[in-house]
Amino acid sequence: MRKAFSMFTAIFIIVLMATVAAFILNLSGKMVKGTTAQFQREQAVLLAKSYTEYAIMAVTANEHNSSNCLNTITGTYGNYNVEVDISYIGDANLNASCTNRLSTTVVTPRSPLNIIVDVYVRYPDIDHPDDLNMTYHRRSLQKI
Repeated sequence: MRKAFSMFTAIFIIVLMATVAAFILNLSGKMVKGTTAQFQREQAVLLAKSYTEYAIMAVTANEHNSSNCLNTITGTYGNYNVEVDISYIGDANLNASCTNRLSTTVVTPRSPLNIIVDVYVRYPDIDHPDDLNMTYHRRSLQKI
């Protein structure tokens, strides 16, 4: 009778340890998923900031009164797709190719041209890597 009790105790302890190990493994997987999601979002934030600065630099270097007006910028970085939409406010003498004109009446001598930069960074979710279903959006107003 004593040997049967020892075997029952050993089986109970093995099942208990397996259950605790399964909970620890599940928690570890959730922590890895959360850390990866946080890394992906931070990468999207940094890409949005970079493309915002790039768009401002490109608009200031571009001659918007001539035939080539800068309306959009697109790019990719790894699994990240970046799309930048540039909208113009002010300066009634913008070229006709500037399709994203919000207003031409808001003009002051100190800031004849302002732009709104919308940056969309799309990247795949960890659970569904085939779809670009996560989007980070950043909007900035810049005086030119």
